[in-house]
Amino acid sequence: MRKIFLFIIVLSFTTSIQAQENISFNFSFNHVSLSVKDLDSTCDFYKNTLGLQEITNRTKKEGIRWFSLGEGKELHLISTVKESVTINKAIHLGLTTPNFDSFVNKLDKLKLKYNDWEGNLNKITVRADGIKQIYLQDPNGYWIEVNSVAQK
Repeated sequence: MRKIFLFIIVLSFTTSIQAQENISFNFSFNHVSLSVKDLDSTCDFYKNTLGLQEITNRTKKEGIRWFSLGEGKELHLISTVKESVTINKAIHLGLTTPNFDSFVNKLDKLKLKYNDWEGNLNKITVRADGIKQIYLQDPNGYWIEVNSVAQK
């Protein structure tokens, strides 16, 4: 009887441990943060060039500003960290718009540089699936891909 009782305790403990290991965290994207040198000029770029809406910085800390990326997603710009950042085009923020051609026209009117993936100035990449892409840089050198996925 004692062995059966002990076996049941061990079995229930083992089942409890296995159940904890099978937890699904169901992560979803929340925000991206960028380390920036000049907070004001960077915020101006994200507001006026990309048309992002600034939202309340709930940390209430100086040197940090937040922008909405829609659907509860956010961009946090942080100027308090002074270490340099190494940037290349493979590290980029990807945005999509249903008004891709209008956005490219806006960049042309503002005389802002953009390029295709290969680096050809003011050229558009067209992927094998027909999606258009351009790449531009913010005032800190961060790469931003704007594509036409939302048009489909």
